[in-house]
Amino acid sequence: MNAIELLEIISKGETSTVQFKLNVSNEQSIAQEMVAFANTKGGIILIGVDDKSWDIVGLSDVDLRRLTNLLVNASSQHVKEPIFIETDTVEFEGKKLIIVTVPEGIAKPYKDNDGIIFMKNGANKRKVTSNEEISRLLQSSGYLYAEEKLIVQSSTEDIDIEKFKSFYEKKYKETFENEKVENYLENLRLGSVGKLTIAGALLFGKKVEKLVPQFFITAIWFRGNAIENTEYRSSTNITGTLDELYHKGYDFILSKLDKVQAGQPFNSIGKSEIPEIVITELLVNALIHRDYFINDSVKIFVFDNRIEIISPGKLPNSLTEEQIIKGVRRSRNNIIASLAPDLMEYRGAGSGILRALQAYPEIEFINDVQGERFIVKILRPERK
Repeated sequence: MNAIELLEIISKGETSTVQFKLNVSNEQSIAQEMVAFANTKGGIILIGVDDKSWDIVGLSDVDLRRLTNLLVNASSQHVKEPIFIETDTVEFEGKKLIIVTVPEGIAKPYKDNDGIIFMKNGANKRKVTSNEEISRLLQSSGYLYAEEKLIVQSSTEDIDIEKFKSFYEKKYKETFENEKVENYLENLRLGSVGKLTIAGALLFGKKVEKLVPQFFITAIWFRGNAIENTEYRSSTNITGTLDELYHKGYDFILSKLDKVQAGQPFNSIGKSEIPEIVITELLVNALIHRDYFINDSVKIFVFDNRIEIISPGKLPNSLTEEQIIKGVRRSRNNIIASLAPDLMEYRGAGSGILRALQAYPEIEFINDVQGERFIVKILRPERK
């Protein structure tokens, strides 16, 4: 890092990825900062910069030698699992600083020696105590999957047996035996010990709204273009299995869109102002790839100038908007992603967003990391 880059970083102050330290003497304290960075998006710690005035104070040679050992001990002895940091010494106008680079971790959640989990919250850190948030950290490291969580109050009696039988025989070309339903569910990772998983309930449950009442679609047709407008044309909560959510959500959106002739005969019904494949691809994506550790609904908002589809959970595994536009895919719900297309009569191969953009480029993607949600905005054509 050169002097210009250093000054530019310091001029912006502390952020969720940058922290200043005048000096460091406590291994446990700096380890907690490393834990917070590793559990979030990674970042850098500039030692030798006043965190109040942002002045470059610098470090003595004695400090530099002492801190080299202290930082290594902190990252290896006071962080569980140990993390590997990079340190670099930079000189600016005769003043020396240490830059500590902490990568985003791949074995979340990281803890300090007391077993406390920290995450970044803006420029500060905070303790993580909720089971839901800890579960999401485990999920991000591949240790835990929401879709495989057992529903305690469920049983195999909650399965729609005819729907499951029809699906099984069509997909696997085998005769379905009712007395083996528990074995089938376990083999497909849809159930265990006589209980359904979240995936099992969402795909084949009889009364999903009772098994997992938190997973539904909130659909609102607004007047105008402001979400603050409390005067709706219509609103509804859509419940059911994933294929039912998809079909009902699709119908809700399509019924609110205009029809255009698009070169067709005058007496024809006309085509939707937004290609139907766009709604299919983006709604399927929201339902299949949402974060099922977050107890919230998928949102469908229809405005005069746009449609918004909002799914709970930021993009998984450090995925970015730029990557998904190029077709990069990382699924957090592998079971649902592998089985749902057969029920939705949809054949996705990880390129749904690419297909949507090719059919209709006027789409914006927003990965709201702080709000833990992924927003898709489909801009409607201007009305003449």
